[in-house]
Amino acid sequence: MIRPVLMTALLAAATPAPDSLQLNEGNIPQIVDALTLKEKATLLVGSGFKSMLAGNLGEKGVLVPGAAGTTRAIPRLGIPAVVLSDGPAGVRINPTRKRSPGKTFYATAFPTGTVLASTWNEDMLQEVGSAMGSEALEYGIDVLLGPGMNLMRNPLNGRNFEYYSEDPVLAGKMAAAMIRGIQSRGVGTSAKHFALNNQETNRAGNDARVDEKTARELYLKGFEIAVREAAPWTLMSSYNKINGEYAQSNRWLLTRVLREEWDFGGLVMSDWTGKRDTGAQVAAGNDLMEPGLNSQIREIVRQVRRGNLPESEVDACVTRVLELVVKTPRFREYAYSEEPDLQAHALVAREAAAEGIVLLRNEGALPFGGDVSTVAVFGVAGYNCILGGTGSGHVNAAHAVQLPDALQARGITAEPALRGIYEDYLARNKISQGMLGAGIPAEFAVDPSPWTGADAALFVIGRQAGESGDRHVEDDFLLTDIERANLEAVSSAFRAAGKKVIVVLNIGGVIETASWKDLADAIVLSWQPGEEGFAALAGILCGETCPSGRLPMTFPIRYSDVPSSENFPYNPEPEDIM
Repeated sequence: MIRPVLMTALLAAATPAPDSLQLNEGNIPQIVDALTLKEKATLLVGSGFKSMLAGNLGEKGVLVPGAAGTTRAIPRLGIPAVVLSDGPAGVRINPTRKRSPGKTFYATAFPTGTVLASTWNEDMLQEVGSAMGSEALEYGIDVLLGPGMNLMRNPLNGRNFEYYSEDPVLAGKMAAAMIRGIQSRGVGTSAKHFALNNQETNRAGNDARVDEKTARELYLKGFEIAVREAAPWTLMSSYNKINGEYAQSNRWLLTRVLREEWDFGGLVMSDWTGKRDTGAQVAAGNDLMEPGLNSQIREIVRQVRRGNLPESEVDACVTRVLELVVKTPRFREYAYSEEPDLQAHALVAREAAAEGIVLLRNEGALPFGGDVSTVAVFGVAGYNCILGGTGSGHVNAAHAVQLPDALQARGITAEPALRGIYEDYLARNKISQGMLGAGIPAEFAVDPSPWTGADAALFVIGRQAGESGDRHVEDDFLLTDIERANLEAVSSAFRAAGKKVIVVLNIGGVIETASWKDLADAIVLSWQPGEEGFAALAGILCGETCPSGRLPMTFPIRYSDVPSSENFPYNPEPEDIM
């Protein structure tokens, strides 16, 4: 028999809080007390893989189609869902919606991280961040999943285009400026991927083995600078292991270093991972599991009830989730316009690209003078600019300025017949540059001799890489056989005619240049410069803008000169993992 007093206590513990109790900035402890254990667990788990693919599996119930995911709401206590969107180079959402026919939701494709870091200009990064944050705000995004700021340990990392530098101080300063800019608009950031996520191959199982001194001085230093100088609302824990323990359940990393030493007061969310040891993640200080599975909610409840996970650890994570929620535009009921000023932001993107473009070589070829009225543009990327990389760093841009058009606006004509050949080839060999796209078609052999009547030659080399895979030495770090043959032929033909040859590198990561640099009179590194990048490039070629970009990473003479070349990417056989 249960005594009446005990029965009253049990009923009180099981009875939901009255509907009059609603979340606000001042009552978070009371809300935590009012939540049931299941509701607490619910707040720590994202709304699922369906929300990650929002808009691709239908738009019913989706807050922002194409966003990366959401948290879960508890309506009875006034706790809304929070929308998370990819965004290292701009807001990544679906550009069109079935429920809004005739309306578009494009975003600005800003220059990628390598371009921005090449500016070495914190004010510029903050300006870009402010524009990016404004678009997130108006499109209903609460947290942008960026900036990406892992160290460029190896030039073949497929996501180096997202990152800033091989130098932790430069990376930290650039990231801090970007975070300040985005968050100045009242939306949050999620600096990523914390930490030592320095390859894409086997990224979910890779074990980064490093001593503490090296970790702190190199791989963690940039994050420390960003946390101390910009206070990002959230950080994203990485997929990989660190010395045998997953970063997402590494208490030394997420609690001792991040919170106790660096005084980080925000939320930690996991990268988009399936189920791991959810209880260990919570205990380590990983507050939010994304994209989230219902089984993780059940696991948290089960672990608490079995005494394996203290409810106080759950409460600490729930508190940080609520502290994030009350800061968001959605909680504040901001009236989203869904009409950001894309025209103004395009100008910001162009200015940033112009400042980040690097002049690697110039033997009297640039800027173009009055004697240059026609140019022969060689290379597929010369007619289809690679704006950025693939994966979560991709942006659905409303437009992309192409080099022939940018030159024409300055009175220089791209040789029409040659342009027709390339544009016809691109029309017949379309490859998407989207999130899962493969970039642009391969180069084809070209005889340059018919085009030597042009006043100069532009030879554009394009590269694209991205999430889930790393680059290769052959045909990527090195020129392909066709690229080298074409460059040699163009250089020979145009120099014989007394004309200059300018190489443009439309790339996201380092390539080999030492073996062929003498074939060019000038080499311009445009990186992956975003939607207005080739307009900025044309301004530099024509002398409107003085190139001021500086390299944020090393261009090795040989790949073997890179210290990590012998063990990158680390991809052990299954028995080595076990």
